[in-house]
Amino acid sequence: MSTAQTVTLDKIVALCKRKGFVYQSAEIYGGLNGVYDFGHLGHLLKQNIRASWTKAMNSNDRGEMLFLEGALLGPHAVWEASGHVENFSDPMVDCLKCKHRYRADDIDLNKPCPHCGNKAWTDVRQFNMMFKTNLGAAADQASIAYLRPETAQVIYVNFKNVLSTNRVKIPFGIAQIGKAFRNEITPKQFLFRMREFEQMEMEWFCKPDTAYSDFDYWCEQRMNFFKTIGITPSKLRFHEQTKEELAHYSKACKDIEYNFPFGWKELEGIAYRGDYDLTQHSKHSGKDLAVFDEETKTSYMPHVVESSVGVDRLFLTLLFDSYAEDIVEGETRVVLKFSPTIAPIKAAFLPLIKKISEPMRKIYLDIKRKGLMVEFDESGSIGKRYRRQDEMGTPLCFTYDFESETDHQVTVRDRDTTKQERINIDQIESYLLSCLQGK
Repeated sequence: MSTAQTVTLDKIVALCKRKGFVYQSAEIYGGLNGVYDFGHLGHLLKQNIRASWTKAMNSNDRGEMLFLEGALLGPHAVWEASGHVENFSDPMVDCLKCKHRYRADDIDLNKPCPHCGNKAWTDVRQFNMMFKTNLGAAADQASIAYLRPETAQVIYVNFKNVLSTNRVKIPFGIAQIGKAFRNEITPKQFLFRMREFEQMEMEWFCKPDTAYSDFDYWCEQRMNFFKTIGITPSKLRFHEQTKEELAHYSKACKDIEYNFPFGWKELEGIAYRGDYDLTQHSKHSGKDLAVFDEETKTSYMPHVVESSVGVDRLFLTLLFDSYAEDIVEGETRVVLKFSPTIAPIKAAFLPLIKKISEPMRKIYLDIKRKGLMVEFDESGSIGKRYRRQDEMGTPLCFTYDFESETDHQVTVRDRDTTKQERINIDQIESYLLSCLQGK
């Protein structure tokens, strides 16, 4: 076996469509730019990403982690308090000739338009990226609402509800997975920058005097998470934001970056936000969001450490990181070398030929009933079926052949090495579970 070519964005896009990981939304109507639908394998991969993140959040040793599922719509007052109405904008410019629109910080305005070759630009102006709507029949100021551009604000406005109904004490976290919407001027690089996407965010509420220590802790935890789910450590790094890069409310921020084919880009941000968010919502709502410290007999506004990563961006990262091409038996093989915990399909069950399908189908159904996501495939040559599973990232293939009826064994093939061995049929479940547990 020898290694062949490297991964590119075009190869990932083609693989996603070919295997049904991702589809262009409303493709039969020309598609919706920056919006995608996820097929069977994509759905399963996202489920595994969410489950791994939830497990990592819940296993922290710093304090309680609570979970929330907030509304997608938020009233104008929430986004005014958070600063999104006034500040959530990108610089935009249009070509006067072809009318193409660009983010002003994505192109060189001293050069001609990349689309038509003319140099005739509008003035740079700020474009608010929130999707605005009206609730109910009346389209007036009181009915204005927005699709949330992030999931964090619903955590802040529910802070006191969560605190009082769950009997927790500072420090503790509130974590949430959910959709967010940003009217990006130029969605690009497939799933990297989208208009409708999914976030996994955690807000850690702590005392001011432990905040920097908590910030360092969460930076370490989040970097370890990506390594745990199988991302290549050498392709990850921290970028500590400078004072010029920091948001006006941030005390400190580190981005975890991944080395994509198009360069080092942010994968996750970890920020120490001070008490800005709770203070803003307390001031604008008129509700006191401070907490009372029994030890000091004083009230204080909790400080917040936030971690935020996109499910879709992590999905894309895992595809880039696991994609490989090698030469097996003289042919190029495409393989996704997912960690077994992340892989959409955990194992495939393959009869050598259709005539001996039934015994293997019974084995497959027995494993499937135990809650494992597995697949049965009897179509085509065994070599082609192996290749199909390799492209899906399936860690193991079990093959029932002519000898299986007499020796009560199957052949198990490892995805990454292509090595094969014989094991007893009654060992399949334990063998598979050991693989999923990394043993």
